Amino acid sequence: MTYMKRLERGAEIIINDWTEIKEKDKLLIVTTHEYALEASKMEKYALKRKANVDIMFMQEAGIHVGEFFDENEKAFDGYNIIIGATDYSLVTTRATKRAVEKGSKYLSLPLSVGNGESMLSHDFIQMDTKESKFLADRIIKDIEKSSMIQIVTDIGTDLKVYKENRDPGFFSGSVNDSEGYSSASFEIYVPIEETRTEGTMVVDGSLGYIGLPKEPVKIEFANGRVTEIEGNESGKILKNYIEGYNDPNMYIAAELGIGLNTHAKTQGRSYIEDESAYKTFHIGFGRNLALGGSQEASGHFDVVSLEPDIYADGKRIMKKGEIIV
Repeated sequence: MTYMKRLERGAEIIINDWTEIKEKDKLLIVTTHEYALEASKMEKYALKRKANVDIMFMQEAGIHVGEFFDENEKAFDGYNIIIGATDYSLVTTRATKRAVEKGSKYLSLPLSVGNGESMLSHDFIQMDTKESKFLADRIIKDIEKSSMIQIVTDIGTDLKVYKENRDPGFFSGSVNDSEGYSSASFEIYVPIEETRTEGTMVVDGSLGYIGLPKEPVKIEFANGRVTEIEGNESGKILKNYIEGYNDPNMYIAAELGIGLNTHAKTQGRSYIEDESAYKTFHIGFGRNLALGGSQEASGHFDVVSLEPDIYADGKRIMKKGEIIV
């Protein structure tokens, strides 16, 4: 299949399978001029279903793009389906939260890539949403019942996160498989307690928006907050990136994620693919209000590690990244 046909197929999957657009739906695609091609392809398939479509082009704002949608909470009023297709996720913004509370559906589709090929052309878009739901169902009840989750890896991760009175959820692309929100990141997400993460995470998968680490990076946590980032080259890059937010709350662990996409690979070409990959887990920093937490911050980003053993209140639910329940 040619590149353009793969891109077309990705746009069709998002409109037909993930958002399930219907006649007379009011769809808003939020994007930038960099992704005008992707927006036009999604518009094409939505119009085929006789939906009403508007495209909102944002000015380039980098990691601070979400600030506009915090300051303009009513930006999505009047639409029953919104696709956030900028470089960075808008899922944790106040405008998104308001839209979902009013009954609209929101799909987070961050299109940032590192290889120059549209994310819509990547194979992981073709993951079966029903298969990801099946994988999530195998362990989400154990996570729901637990109060503490421990993650261990062979290269040094030994991390404990806590979730008292916090409910997990999952994303599978489909906006109808979740409570109004969904994401191209196929994952179980847990809005962990913001003051209780303890231990060590060794990041050997992805540094999120930054891409692949040149070497594993050790991050130390105490009382929910990053206390130390290893001083190797990748660690310095990560530290500089976090400092770019100018927000101390971006050092707080706010989410545990478990990848559910068996088509995805951690290659650094798309951060949303990296954190979706099966046999990985990630820790999200910063804001988690939309996920069910209480943490406000100027943004949200994730770092990914490979092949974890995961225990829910002492019961092993993953072994070397494989779901074993």
